[in-house]
Amino acid sequence: MDQLIQTGKDLRLAAGVGIVLHGRGGTASGMKGLLPALDLPEFAFLIPQAPGNSWYPFGFMVEESKNEPFLRQSLERVHTLVASVLAQGLSSSQIYFIGFSQGACLALEYVARHPRVYGGVCAFTGGLIGKQLPEEKYRGDLAGTPVFIGASERDFHVPMTRIRLSGERLTRMGAEVKILGYNDGQHTIRPEEILAAREFVFR
Repeated sequence: MDQLIQTGKDLRLAAGVGIVLHGRGGTASGMKGLLPALDLPEFAFLIPQAPGNSWYPFGFMVEESKNEPFLRQSLERVHTLVASVLAQGLSSSQIYFIGFSQGACLALEYVARHPRVYGGVCAFTGGLIGKQLPEEKYRGDLAGTPVFIGASERDFHVPMTRIRLSGERLTRMGAEVKILGYNDGQHTIRPEEILAAREFVFR
């Protein structure tokens, strides 16, 4: 079922809007628990629910065609949310993307495919999507958009090599990228990671 949780400040009165994307097997309601730690009382939040709790069926580093049409549909879902925010009179610089795992990958891929100045991206354990990340694929200007990516240095699902390459591609597109690796082996969002993301993206 196509579901969306709207919470926080009234969208028309919000200083910023967070589009929050859950991970594989997660839920929109599960991501609500992250919001108090982000401590953004002047923000509105849009938290979509993926059909079947997954934005695309396979890993994010397989051939892109294997995840179609689901990846395209998920990116279109995010694009519809962005369009709805802009239609309320807010600017793209007031839009922030917050994602975990599969949702973090989706957030990074969305901004790479739709480059402009955004408020920022908090990608908790994520990287750009596809078997390869050819330089020629990444065009356009992210105009200083702050992008934070945090993850375990030895995460089983998201290799740090892919995270760093994703950071290079986004930097080349004009993003201001900060990557933090944690030496704990956990596929999770850490309190210190949330603090680092807050300081970098919402400063």
